[in-house]
Amino acid sequence: LLHFFTRLKDDDSGDHDQNEENNTQKDSEKEKNDREKPQSTTKRKAVVPGPAEHPLQYNYTFWYSRRTPGRPTSSQSYEQNIKQIGTFASVEQFWRFYSHMVRPGDLTGHSDFHLFKEGIKPMWEDDANKNGGKWIIRLRKGLASRCWENLILAMLGEQFMVGEEICGAVVSVRFQEDIISIWNKTASDQATTARIRDTLRRVLNLPPNTIMEYKTHTDSIK
Repeated sequence: LLHFFTRLKDDDSGDHDQNEENNTQKDSEKEKNDREKPQSTTKRKAVVPGPAEHPLQYNYTFWYSRRTPGRPTSSQSYEQNIKQIGTFASVEQFWRFYSHMVRPGDLTGHSDFHLFKEGIKPMWEDDANKNGGKWIIRLRKGLASRCWENLILAMLGEQFMVGEEICGAVVSVRFQEDIISIWNKTASDQATTARIRDTLRRVLNLPPNTIMEYKTHTDSIK
């Protein structure tokens, strides 16, 4: 799957406009059909792979947040500050979002991108996260874009091999350094956290002396 990701990225350069035109046509037909449907049946449409697309094992949602440093954040203000970018179900849909997004290395200020399984909010308090934790890697400036891409491709390509343990990943752009982290469900499961650590070292190609810290979300909340 990972090779396919890279190949598709290369192939994907010129065909957006064509797809978008077709999609616009389909969208206007869909809107017409939706208007003719009885109101009670219109629910939020599930995101599914398109015809001939390559489905991912899970759907994922991109989020973005930015805050003014120095202000204390409560979980309520944090939740108001975090914006959903969109959800995707296939390799192709992922590249459609990703190719239009600013790279982490080009973000300014105090910004974060989050990529989490659909239905999991990138918050410690979420049911899927509350008993979990995260591996944290602090990066010197200039490495965030490459490391973030390698991390999310490994996550989407199911490279971590820990069943349903992975919840999502975050890249945090700060003034002096950038931080990437991957969140998992069960902080107490040491075999899982060790396997995630070893996979991270491999997929990010980290120097042997890189410091990696595991932090439980309950410690973060404290």
